[in-house]
Amino acid sequence: MPNLKPISAENTLLSALPDRDLKRLLAAMATVTLTFGDVLCEAGQRIRHVYFPTDSLVSLLTLVDAHRSLEVGLVGREGMVGVALVLGVATSPVHALVQGSGSALRIDAARFRRELTNCKPLQVILHRYAHVLMVQVSQTAACNRFHGVEARLARWLLMTRDRMRSRHFHLTQEFLAHMLGVRRVGVTNAAQTLKRRKLIDYNRGNISIIDETGLESASCSCYEKVKGVARQIL
Repeated sequence: MPNLKPISAENTLLSALPDRDLKRLLAAMATVTLTFGDVLCEAGQRIRHVYFPTDSLVSLLTLVDAHRSLEVGLVGREGMVGVALVLGVATSPVHALVQGSGSALRIDAARFRRELTNCKPLQVILHRYAHVLMVQVSQTAACNRFHGVEARLARWLLMTRDRMRSRHFHLTQEFLAHMLGVRRVGVTNAAQTLKRRKLIDYNRGNISIIDETGLESASCSCYEKVKGVARQIL
């Protein structure tokens, strides 16, 4: 088996496991490369694999109809994709789309369920993560309804920074509009406002966070609420 310890340490959930349990779980895992635009699972379809991102980023989308969807969750090195299996559900309630290319550890769904049944520490940490993800999804729903685009964009950039551990991203305005569920002109105006305030730099899809403290002030309260729950639970 390849040396996966350094890779597993990049995922918060895996790094929290005792060494013996981690070693057994890693024996069933493979390191995979996730590419922007890859679909890891589809809403209503059976979950075939569970993914633990290390330096990749995955959007969880709720499908409104055949042509529209809205991001309700964001998963990076702090979490996992396929959390429905932790709750005993074999089908995915969301569409999981790779937003940031990178690596992840992947395990077959059937093997994952066996490991989960036999490993109490894994059960505890993943049940806690399921709670944190539920908080994120519910808070995002409220945020999309009540907060302005500029504050939501600031929140989204901060969440991406935290999960990618980077202040630099390549994200088109069209993609951002799709993720935030707004018209492209709304994202354009919000990005320009943040740029004028010297909080971010934005040019041809390349975004850099310049003033992290200022961007946190520009964000809505949803960012700190979700982050605070994660700090308490995980």
